[in-house]
Amino acid sequence: MDLRFSDEVRRALDSHQPVVALETSVVAQGLPYPDNLAAARACEEAIRRTGAVPAATAVVDGQVCIGLEDVQLRRLAEGKEKLLKLGSRDLAIAVATRATGGTTVSATCELAAAAGIRVFSTGGIGGVHRGASEHWDISQDIGALARFPVAVVCAGAKSVLDLPKTMELLETAGVPVIGVGTRELPSFHSRESGIQLEHSVGDVATAARIARARFETLGQGGVLYTVPPPEETALPRHEVELQIASTLAEAERQGIRGKDVTPFLLRELGTRTGGKTLKANLALLANNARFAGQLAVAYSRGD
Repeated sequence: MDLRFSDEVRRALDSHQPVVALETSVVAQGLPYPDNLAAARACEEAIRRTGAVPAATAVVDGQVCIGLEDVQLRRLAEGKEKLLKLGSRDLAIAVATRATGGTTVSATCELAAAAGIRVFSTGGIGGVHRGASEHWDISQDIGALARFPVAVVCAGAKSVLDLPKTMELLETAGVPVIGVGTRELPSFHSRESGIQLEHSVGDVATAARIARARFETLGQGGVLYTVPPPEETALPRHEVELQIASTLAEAERQGIRGKDVTPFLLRELGTRTGGKTLKANLALLANNARFAGQLAVAYSRGD
């Protein structure tokens, strides 16, 4: 794969320093400007404070970038041009047409694996959408998590999904879901979901050993680490559920489908909760990045 590395990321990889991949769909589509730019910078700073190097991924003018300069990150955030939302299936089209876009979880998993990066931080993964038995809306993220040897740190699956079905599909795909300091699946904006996890870890060293066993000893695919969002900004699950039901009904009325659903829901939820979900989202992104940095450091040390 023809990858363009930033100078910082190239030096880090050449010297075997810990690196954490970051997606950019949250910048290009997920959050409003300038909150999206602030969130991206906060995640990079959280990773650097752990001793790891951040590597935001994107396609810029048809070039696959691992690590973005500030001008490129700002370009994605400001959105003054058409920006694609890139899953794995869209990467070839973006490269061939010299397009620019932010990478989702599936594309970032693929690019991180190709670059030799073993840890990736995001907000929440995609999965099985509500009503999937009728429209079969299932994210590419599941397949990418199963295929690519990357430890993905998140706050669970996005709360707008059908969480029980998402967990069942992750199990079918052979993706281990491990709670970090919890035995209950976080649900993005909320610390609780009512879904118990079979596996959990209480420290980053154990998390690193699991990742190394999966990737290096067994040669298997990805592993999912779920970190509860910070307690001070997390929202009660029942409050989020009420707003999601109303917002999904509005999306249906407007004919919003597929990859456009999540950005619409995030915007609407932010408005309907008076900015509470946006505040929670920003906090969990930085919180996840912090743990991912710690995980990358422990992994590189062989803990």
